[in-house]
Amino acid sequence: MSNLDFSEVVYVKVSGQYDGQRLDNFLIRILKNVPKSRIYNLIRKGEIRINKGRCKADSRLAMDDIIRIPPIRSIRNNENPVVSNSLKKYISENILFEDKDLLVFNKPSGLAVHGGSGISMGVIEAFRSLRKSDEYLELAHRIDKDTSGCLIIAKSRLALSKIGESLQSNQVKKTYVALVKGHWPKGKSKVNAPLKKNTLLSGERIVKVDKLGKRSVTNFEITEKYENTTLLKINLETGRTHQIRVHCQFSGMPIVGDEKYGDTVFNSTMKNFGVKRMFLHASKLKFKHPSQSFLIDVMSPLPDDLQIIIDKLNANELQK
Repeated sequence: MSNLDFSEVVYVKVSGQYDGQRLDNFLIRILKNVPKSRIYNLIRKGEIRINKGRCKADSRLAMDDIIRIPPIRSIRNNENPVVSNSLKKYISENILFEDKDLLVFNKPSGLAVHGGSGISMGVIEAFRSLRKSDEYLELAHRIDKDTSGCLIIAKSRLALSKIGESLQSNQVKKTYVALVKGHWPKGKSKVNAPLKKNTLLSGERIVKVDKLGKRSVTNFEITEKYENTTLLKINLETGRTHQIRVHCQFSGMPIVGDEKYGDTVFNSTMKNFGVKRMFLHASKLKFKHPSQSFLIDVMSPLPDDLQIIIDKLNANELQK
């Protein structure tokens, strides 16, 4: 598909590996240089069709379906994202687990999981550019751009489907480490507050606690208390957008360095202390292998930039 010329109408036949995939995810994969907003607009206008009929973004594809894609002249044919040497090196040294079905990548903070909205390249584009021999590479889930840590990439449609089922049924144990403002109450081990996505007039997406939102449950465990912050171990029961960040804000103790949901004044103070980004790290994943019987249990150590902050906090405590 990488050699298709989208300067004229193109008809794409769906192969077996994409059977059951959502239309929007399929298009995002093959229209690599087209903003997602434009793809959704083309679907809404009926310019993208399945078997000559109108369709929706969440339409499921079947093998041998014919997808009509209109001319999209802004695509530069055969363009591939340029992966820097430093990112190539980082990727090669930060695969936490890999076999024929999937891999777990230790994502750095500052790298989005996929391109779009002004971001030319994310994790998935980088992997596809570097791994031409892998015919299928898809994100199994997402973590925020500023969050570091464990990220699953599926290497087959079947693996993606099985991991998706495990995520939906809460069979993937996801553990995070976060530093929050203030002293987290000892008895506050769970936040059960529904979350709803909202879009501001500026177009910015923001998530809020809302009784009409989706069920969202986060479990918290205190690791260490400092003078004006708390280090937490966090386990997710659900995986909503910005869930940990919003639940911490809702609890009155936002994540240190969180520019969207955090405390601006406190963030400024912590920046002077050395915090350069949001202190949230996806430290561990545990889940059943999608095609075999064993459990995958991977851990990502706290990155150096976050460990330095913890070391400084511990040193301050010893000086008291």
